[in-house]
Amino acid sequence: MTTDNAAAQPAGTPLDDRPDRARRPLTGRSGLVVAGMMLALAVYLTAGIIGMDIPGSAATPGPAFFPIILTICAYLIAGLLTVQTLRHPDEPDPDIVPPATGQWRTQSDWRAMGLVLGGLIAFTVLLIPLGWILSAALLFWIVAHAMGSTRPVLDIAVSLVVSCAVQAFFSAGLGLNLPAGILGGLF
Repeated sequence: MTTDNAAAQPAGTPLDDRPDRARRPLTGRSGLVVAGMMLALAVYLTAGIIGMDIPGSAATPGPAFFPIILTICAYLIAGLLTVQTLRHPDEPDPDIVPPATGQWRTQSDWRAMGLVLGGLIAFTVLLIPLGWILSAALLFWIVAHAMGSTRPVLDIAVSLVVSCAVQAFFSAGLGLNLPAGILGGLF
């Protein structure tokens, strides 16, 4: 005959102290999903770099320079996220784990994720008509807002500065033109 030890435990007993609740190997390691996505992005970028057709007349550092830097950073971030997640798994928030049932509830911020996804969709739709500077600034501002920033005017200013800096880097540094959009006649 088996008994339910979870029901016999006092309501304030932490979940990990209960004898019937052995910690599963992947408990608290949902960060591995993000690390896996970064690794997939790095592999995709690697395949793109390998398949890139670089003309012989390309100047140094060349069109593969920036993608190589991004790929190295993606591999590095994926590795660091994996190590961090395996060494320090997330502990559940005791305020959202009902003690009587011991069931874990989600800790995802669906509002922030929806805002960022909407920002990415808006960026892809508005890139050609508005151009890089305005569409990227909008994306940067939306992400800052989704992450909880409470200073919208500062966020707009920083977003415009960063998107202009990226535009200048691509144009002057790499000789590549990003879409100008409605600001095309100004530059």
